[in-house]
Amino acid sequence: MDHSRLRTSRLAVLTGAGISTGSGIPDFRGPAGVWTLHPDRARLLDIDAFLSDPEVRVAGWLDWSKSPALGATPTAAHLALTRLVASGSLGEVLTQNFDGLQQAAGTPDDAVVELHGTLHATSCQRCGRGVPTADVLADLGAHPDPACASCGGILKPDIVYFGEVLPAEAMNRAVEAAQACEVFIAIGTTLSVFPVASLAGIAVEAGADLIIVNAEPTGYDRYAAEIIREPIDEAVPALVERYLG
Repeated sequence: MDHSRLRTSRLAVLTGAGISTGSGIPDFRGPAGVWTLHPDRARLLDIDAFLSDPEVRVAGWLDWSKSPALGATPTAAHLALTRLVASGSLGEVLTQNFDGLQQAAGTPDDAVVELHGTLHATSCQRCGRGVPTADVLADLGAHPDPACASCGGILKPDIVYFGEVLPAEAMNRAVEAAQACEVFIAIGTTLSVFPVASLAGIAVEAGADLIIVNAEPTGYDRYAAEIIREPIDEAVPALVERYLG
């Protein structure tokens, strides 16, 4: 690949769970992933089960209260991407993560596209009223199956559960970024969860170079112009320096 081209290319970046494992947040599908080791926990993120079964809601909220994402801090990779955004080389970070670490690293809210939602906000499934998730968790001892203070409806974190549709605005922004970029960088994602995984294909079909930074093989490796297997907290800052140098 011609690295001199990279310094002037329009970039798109997609991040997955792998960028946050350095913060102590386990991924879901890796060798030591949450669902790999505990496949039964995936049911806690099934929207039909959540809405119909109080026991699933209680277990799900208890699980969220113990999430390492709540006290995590950004990694060197998050910080490096913030520098790339600040330089103007990268317009926005597309992310499958709901941990908020990219924003915590200093990337402006409007430059982060959260394709799978966020853990830090919660909404009523009946009236739509929003509340900070921290407030819900603080009251979990008294209300293990939290209900809306306004209408009594079911409260759910603003995370896209299995069976839910991705936020249309976020997906549209991501597709536009993939179609417009000259280099699409996928970081810490298996590129196996659709429709988000299709962004890599959209970028390639539009003529972009695909760079994959991931420890394990992905289904898009054969389309990649470059594959980087080094640890993400080393590989991403080095990659960013390549663009900023």
